[in-house]
Amino acid sequence: MSVKSSPISSTTQRIVPSAQKAYVGLMMDVIARALVSASQIDGELHGELEGFKAGTTIQMIVLPKGANFTIQVQEDKTLKRVDLGDQKPDLSVKFKHVSHAFLVFSFQESTAQAYANDRMVVDGDTGYATRFVRCLNQLEALILPKLVADLAVKRYPTELGIGEKFNKAAQIYLNVAGSYAELLPKAAQLLSQTLSNKTIKRS
Repeated sequence: MSVKSSPISSTTQRIVPSAQKAYVGLMMDVIARALVSASQIDGELHGELEGFKAGTTIQMIVLPKGANFTIQVQEDKTLKRVDLGDQKPDLSVKFKHVSHAFLVFSFQESTAQAYANDRMVVDGDTGYATRFVRCLNQLEALILPKLVADLAVKRYPTELGIGEKFNKAAQIYLNVAGSYAELLPKAAQLLSQTLSNKTIKRS
């Protein structure tokens, strides 16, 4: 005997993956911007980047073709977001499914635990991958409340004092907010051009 699913459960099944996809996309964008900011102000994270060759490109992506970001290690060992187009990054950290990425970016599972649970694959130098995970851990320790960070990272840095954490987190959040503010004039210009084109076509 077949069992019919209720309209409510069917709707829920459609909404939950969409919500997870949207949340993961937003969080990956925020994490990328926060990594760029933290690389400029945090000595611990900057020290991890010293282990990368200048020009190294690092991608994080949800398979098959989901949310992603790519960053590049600069000569001064800070990070910059880049668009590689069809070029292959030097290191790619890939979530096998959006639900796996959701566990990490909702801080229910650390990046290291997700890797141990076979939710991610690494394409590239495993030493670089380990170093990149430490960068993510340091960022999360800086910007998340300690109770949440304890869940998100494998080992919370005991040497990170409250004052240092607060000051750096404030600076990182300010830089991330500023980077979004820079997009507003471009978005307004794009909207204006789109509306102008529609007006011309109608006339």
